[in-house]
Amino acid sequence: MPFPGVQRLFDIPAYQQEHFPQLACLADKRAGHWQPYSTAHVIATIDQVSQGLHALGVGRGDKVAIIAPNCPEWLLADFGIMQLGAVTVPIYPTVTPADYRHILQDAEVKAVFVANAELYEKVRTASVGLDLPAHHLFTFEPVPQARDFAELLAQGAEPLAALPLLKAAVQPGDLATLIYTSGTTGPPKGVMLTHDNILSNCRAMHDFLPVAPGERVLSVLPLSHVLERTGAYLFMLLGLQIYYAESMDALADNLREVQPSTFVAVPRLLEKVYDKIMAQGQQLGGWKQRLLLWAVDLGLRFDPQRDQGPWYNAQLALANWLVFSKWRAALGGKARSIVSGGGALQPRLARVFWAAGIHVMEGYGLTETSPVIAACRYRRQDCMPGTVGLVIPGVEVKIAADGEILTRSACVMQGYYKQPALTSATLDAEGWLHTGDIGEFVNGRFLKITDRKKELFKTSGGKYVAPQVVEALLLESPFVEQALAVGEGQRFPGALLVPNFSALRQWAERQRLPATLADADLLAQAPVQHLYDELVQATNVRLAKWEQVKKFRLLPHLWTVESGELTPTLKPKRKVITGNNEQLIASLYA
Repeated sequence: MPFPGVQRLFDIPAYQQEHFPQLACLADKRAGHWQPYSTAHVIATIDQVSQGLHALGVGRGDKVAIIAPNCPEWLLADFGIMQLGAVTVPIYPTVTPADYRHILQDAEVKAVFVANAELYEKVRTASVGLDLPAHHLFTFEPVPQARDFAELLAQGAEPLAALPLLKAAVQPGDLATLIYTSGTTGPPKGVMLTHDNILSNCRAMHDFLPVAPGERVLSVLPLSHVLERTGAYLFMLLGLQIYYAESMDALADNLREVQPSTFVAVPRLLEKVYDKIMAQGQQLGGWKQRLLLWAVDLGLRFDPQRDQGPWYNAQLALANWLVFSKWRAALGGKARSIVSGGGALQPRLARVFWAAGIHVMEGYGLTETSPVIAACRYRRQDCMPGTVGLVIPGVEVKIAADGEILTRSACVMQGYYKQPALTSATLDAEGWLHTGDIGEFVNGRFLKITDRKKELFKTSGGKYVAPQVVEALLLESPFVEQALAVGEGQRFPGALLVPNFSALRQWAERQRLPATLADADLLAQAPVQHLYDELVQATNVRLAKWEQVKKFRLLPHLWTVESGELTPTLKPKRKVITGNNEQLIASLYA
């Protein structure tokens, strides 16, 4: 069995110390310099967290929340909580105050770690009237009148004789974390995952990444995202050094500085990288632009399942030397793979990045499955763009009669916290988890997701439309930032489109449209409407007749987490968006 001796998640740092101790187990950037933390230092600090929380009265079964962007303190607090038999409750910093209050109350949180003053005030406001002592609220950064992480560590500096006994009492089947899902269809619900649930997922993927101990990984997604968090545990087990990105704005600089071998990304991040490269290429002009487009065209035809012959291979080798080498340099120069999850990846992106020598390993899973169910592998023969790859070892998958994907394994959750009826509706008596996703197997091996079961809508003609299929095609255009297909009970599908204003304004400048136009006024211009009409018509060619978008509307504002229209994992909340645009949607069918 991979990782012998690791039975609980907090066994991971000790495993790393025994097998390949690192001088930079974790690292973040402070005052312009990367600050490393050795494996030994990490272990000592985790014990201080446990001892400090124990002094506050936190014990077995208690819930402790963490609300912070990525940083070493996040994992230090996480391990320290779990060593006591307590339960970590991660919360996205970007959720609404109502979601804060719901989670804090539903989970009966006893203590909270927050990153900074802004989050400290949000939690104080959201917890008014709740049984959450103010002195159990700690900040990672110093905040006036608040207790900070350093104070907790000082409180836990004295060794606790009972700590080994408390750790020994924690069993693999004990609850390790309570993760509240995004809430696309209602209030967030708590997913109960044990130590063994998550470790089973790590063991199943022990040989997926082409990495060696001591190599670096850049942590980009928030650790409240289950994919990034399980990834962090796996990276530590593999002896990788985890560097935390400063922010999305600093990502390009951080990639060049850290030179990671791999990192985890959501598809939107890869889309933005690709769109930025293409936008820069449009500005080059002349032979440089033609060279880029030639290389990208080769990449779009790349197929990891098929050798396309000497002529194609020779051209691709030249493109790699002249063009794609610059792409790799922009990612730090050492990235051999990127793990993509949290949403559907456009096949064209997977093909281009693979052609550039960066293996994008798209996967699929749920919070309820700890999270990975299937994934593309590093080997060419084990990857097929447009699918989510092969079912991982130890996991069973079957397709129900109605097309729904069912899965069963040691990675599957224990249930939804305080919601037995919802648990029974999702997890049947035979242990099969009903994912809510529609899928199929391609070539008998590769799992393909076609849509969300609950998101299919029926037109008045009785035809079912899979909105995610339509949206994915619309999003392939560099001029579309966000898309939502609509049409439940209507004569035909329609679409709401949010333009990529950066690309659109560059296009508008070439069309000699006034640069001073506000976004809404720009969208009303006839050439702009014509541009998007052509884009929609080009998409319709690839859709069945009943799926084709007959009318669309352009929106001048992005959907955001703050507006309540996106989940923290950036998935659209369909009911919210359609509710906010009810009259606009009605105008499509007037």
